[in-house]
Amino acid sequence: MLANRYGSRLNKYVEDYCVFDLETTGISYKTDRVVEISALKVIKGEVVDEFSSLVNPLMPIPFYASQVNGITDDMVADSPVFEELLDKFIDFASDMILVGHNIHSFDMKFLYRDAKVFYDKMIDNDYIDTLQLSRVCLPQLSHHKLTDLSQYYGISTEGAHRALNDCYMNYRVFEELGKGLANPVQNSQIRLCPRCKSTLIKRKGKYGEFLGCTSYPMCKYTENVT
Repeated sequence: MLANRYGSRLNKYVEDYCVFDLETTGISYKTDRVVEISALKVIKGEVVDEFSSLVNPLMPIPFYASQVNGITDDMVADSPVFEELLDKFIDFASDMILVGHNIHSFDMKFLYRDAKVFYDKMIDNDYIDTLQLSRVCLPQLSHHKLTDLSQYYGISTEGAHRALNDCYMNYRVFEELGKGLANPVQNSQIRLCPRCKSTLIKRKGKYGEFLGCTSYPMCKYTENVT
């Protein structure tokens, strides 16, 4: 998991993965800190283990953050610091593909920052962002928040914005997205890359539109728009 390179973002379903979620003191990975981390280990589409802990951020939790996730200073006062918990999470996730919602723009940046600070290393696990995947699979939806997707699939949103609850929601959403990717006849808007099974999307190039793999640059497959 710790290496001298970053992992790549994938846009496909896999049956073995580690879904994770962070709750933080705010939205800036430059100045805010983690207050909760949770993860589920999934093998062949079934949860086999879970990891969860509050985190002492060594700073006051702003009121607006507590309003969102319900986590207060008193709750985290006796919790481990993130350096200890990140080490445990790295052992838990090992070299599995990471899955989460909006992790490309949010959670992964916190992991990258703190891995660099604590270990002077990068996290090289490939990862799948279900926000990006849902926009390809469910373009008819006007919103793609985790709660929106859960409601679309009939999944309970009780306890949203606590990390472990969000992990279970995200796990169920990802499995539903996987079913859609496995049935292209029922989802004619979805095209899969014949090389890596990631989704294809329309892109614009020098000579007009083409279909390109969403796992670029790891996969450089393209085809003409017909």
